[in-house]
Amino acid sequence: MSTAIITDTHHVTEDLPQSVRAAGPPFATVNPFTGETEAQFAFLTAAEADTAIENAQHAFLAWRALPVQERAALLARAADLMSDRAAELAALATREMGKRIADSEFEIQIAVEILRWYAENGPRLLEPTQIHDSMGEDAIVQYEPLGVLLAIEPWNFPFYQAIRPTAPNLLLGNTILLKHSPINPQTALAIEQVFTDAGLPAGVYTNIFLAVDDVERVIAHPSVQGVTLTGSEKAGASVAEIAGRHLKKSVLELGGSDPFIVLDAANLEHTVQQAVQARLLLSAGQTCMAAKRFIVLDEVYDEFVAGMRAAFSSLEPGDPTDRATTLAPLSSQQAVDGLLAQIHDAVDKGATLLVGGEQPDIPGAFLEATLLTDVTPDMRAYREELFGPVGVVYRVRDDDEAIRLANDSSYGLGSAVFASDPRRAQAAADRIEAGMVSINTITLSLPELPFGGIKRSGYGRELSDLGLHEFANAKLIRFAAQAAG
Repeated sequence: MSTAIITDTHHVTEDLPQSVRAAGPPFATVNPFTGETEAQFAFLTAAEADTAIENAQHAFLAWRALPVQERAALLARAADLMSDRAAELAALATREMGKRIADSEFEIQIAVEILRWYAENGPRLLEPTQIHDSMGEDAIVQYEPLGVLLAIEPWNFPFYQAIRPTAPNLLLGNTILLKHSPINPQTALAIEQVFTDAGLPAGVYTNIFLAVDDVERVIAHPSVQGVTLTGSEKAGASVAEIAGRHLKKSVLELGGSDPFIVLDAANLEHTVQQAVQARLLLSAGQTCMAAKRFIVLDEVYDEFVAGMRAAFSSLEPGDPTDRATTLAPLSSQQAVDGLLAQIHDAVDKGATLLVGGEQPDIPGAFLEATLLTDVTPDMRAYREELFGPVGVVYRVRDDDEAIRLANDSSYGLGSAVFASDPRRAQAAADRIEAGMVSINTITLSLPELPFGGIKRSGYGRELSDLGLHEFANAKLIRFAAQAAG
């Protein structure tokens, strides 16, 4: 299996056996602000992974038979517990991946809202669809669970990302094997504990800490019916290839290089504020749906750039547990090094560095908030996702050029259009190649809204009724107009 997949985890250990060391580094909590390793976790063995799958399959047979209202009640209980534990869970996320404590608290709130939304609305959305066909006979489509699902989730939103596919599929009646990121092992265990304490039967939700080389074995197992992944496009391609080879359903939410299009100067101060928030959204810019390319009409460009430059220059790195901190560390030094390489490539080839571009001389995995202009197609920053506090601003002549530039990307996740004329904004939105477009606001994730992209941003949808039906058997049952006999 390709080593492009970089999410793994289990069992606390003081002394990893040689066989585990050979499989790669252990799962570990390494605080990106202090650099300290707080805990280490060993990989699941192949036998333990097989046992987890077998337990999930056994649990599925009883879980699917439980009335949907009872499954909903357990999700509601999990939401209550997560809300009650919000302070400790948020602190854990900040220690493991470095985001500001207020951002971690907001993430917990979003995860709670997803659980509650499916608990309250899911049963209604699973009611059978009634059909009266052209031959005068009646039919229904009823939505049934498929079975055991593998969810592979990343570190940047360790609670939200895990809950996003979990809530709808548990409500539907599927059982979940959750493979979290190797830098979030304690978060992964805390989520599992919430579901256990909420009363979910053993095997319905199981945290598994897999070595990379064991992912294919799990997907290929006859009891596993599908896989959902949020991560890089390389990881997605690898998982999709494995799932396809074994005829398993997959849903992929991958990278993004979202355009933020500014068509006029109306309320420009507000637009700049939205642009800064869209770039640095909740995780120091380490967000797939964050705006990364700012495409601005010539008449607005200079004023927009001045506003962005001032805002980025005002951000100060600091302790993410301090509520006064305005710029948190990135998840790791490796993340910083990767962004610096992209920035230096652009500058070396002629891009203009307006602000930032360096790692500050302080402890922690920090990167200055960075703004680039004059980026051209031969630079990595033009084609690649910038996963951190780095934005690129482009000057365009008119709406047509703005749309051409927005669509000149292999990604198609989210996007935003800002314009005072709603018809002009709608016309631009209609032409953008993306799974999600927001007009005069930034891209946000809400339980009732479908989330997902096109092109190399992946396929399938999470959240809303669409996410509830991705791993469902839409079973047709047709009734004869007259009973046989």
